[in-house]
Amino acid sequence: MGRLWDKGYELDALVEEFTVGNDYILDFRLIPADVMGSLAHAVMLESAGLLTPGQLEALRGGLMRILDEHEAGDFTIARGDEDGHTAIENRLGELAGDAGKRIHLGRSRNDQVLTAMRIWMRDVIFHVVETGGRTVGDLLDFAERFRDVPMPGRTHMQPAMPSTAGLWAGGFAEALLDDLRGIAGLYSYFDQCPLGSGAGYGVPLPLDRELTASLLGFSRVQVNVTYGGLSRGKFESRLLEALDQAGVTLSKLAADLILFSLPEFGWFSLPEGLCTGSSIMPQKRNPDALELIRGKAALLGSWAAGVKGVIRSLPSGYNRDYQETKEPTMRGADTLLGMLEVAGLSIRELRVNEGRLRGAFDEGIFATDAAVELAAGGMSFRDAYREVAARSGGGGGGIAEATAEAAAKRTALGSPGNPRFDIARGGLEGLVDENSVRAGGWGPPSRRWPAARW
Repeated sequence: MGRLWDKGYELDALVEEFTVGNDYILDFRLIPADVMGSLAHAVMLESAGLLTPGQLEALRGGLMRILDEHEAGDFTIARGDEDGHTAIENRLGELAGDAGKRIHLGRSRNDQVLTAMRIWMRDVIFHVVETGGRTVGDLLDFAERFRDVPMPGRTHMQPAMPSTAGLWAGGFAEALLDDLRGIAGLYSYFDQCPLGSGAGYGVPLPLDRELTASLLGFSRVQVNVTYGGLSRGKFESRLLEALDQAGVTLSKLAADLILFSLPEFGWFSLPEGLCTGSSIMPQKRNPDALELIRGKAALLGSWAAGVKGVIRSLPSGYNRDYQETKEPTMRGADTLLGMLEVAGLSIRELRVNEGRLRGAFDEGIFATDAAVELAAGGMSFRDAYREVAARSGGGGGGIAEATAEAAAKRTALGSPGNPRFDIARGGLEGLVDENSVRAGGWGPPSRRWPAARW
């Protein structure tokens, strides 16, 4: 067999190269998901009397063989195949004979790729929440370990008010936790099966779409067949936008780590193993990994915008433009997973220089405390503000409170003296448990379903 659309003529070589691009390479990652979709489709066709039991068994054996070959690295997709769908069908023809030629009955490459990407994106949610949860845990461990270590809080890059290293890390932990909740929340949005929508207009066959949805672990069918096509790219952009939010948080964390580990600050130190060197300056240790987190975060945002740009003005129905939404989606998921791993490692290995942190406090940082103390004694806050500001240096006028005591006085919920990291820890545990329950044995496609299930 040749291409799925082969009609007996040769495509111009330049047009083939241009239209195929690297799609055939990207599709290698979708083979397990595509095999799942094909097997579910075959089971449904047999139940509808459109395949014989013998044909189903031949297809089942061939698809499982393809899965084994893929896991062993022996399954290939050639440029001439164009994509993984064609490669699978061609291989099925070799393994299952005439039965392999019937697998495409009642479906299109459109609902094939929609289904494979939908399965793959559900996996992405699982892996990002799992990996990101570990990074949140690293931040919370750090926050608890350095809960009472004084650290100047800064606004406008200037010393502002007393805080702690624990509060600093806890803030990033909660921010990232909310980002992960946003990513996990997409699961219910993605949890609808487009298989059976064909090219967006259905097919004149009694397809049991509820059966294929159930076999693939979806809770429901994406009902309107035209909506299946309309959702391509839009679902990908939603995933990228959610990943981008986590990227923004990690970028800000990286910026702080770079800044606070500068020799001029010295609040934190990055171990040698996390830094590269200079090709010309022997003394240099560079926080390249953290700098790349910042740079990659910017790319994440651009990919999210780029996918929306591709689909924004497309008319309904399939357009080849959709092909350009696959690579940025895959790249975005891979990029964030790497960023989460590096951020977690950096926090685990980070050294806190408590002496430098305490030495960064001066009288001025207690100015707000002094104004609040005067106002609590009966003076209007605005008068207290002006009085403290008029004092030499705008400071606390001889306040001798220890830095730790100043932070400890802030006892409102979530403040330095009452950070309640346990609340975030509980939220993390709940998210991880929910992620595991949702997986429910439906982890990565190559491991998520035993042959007996089918």
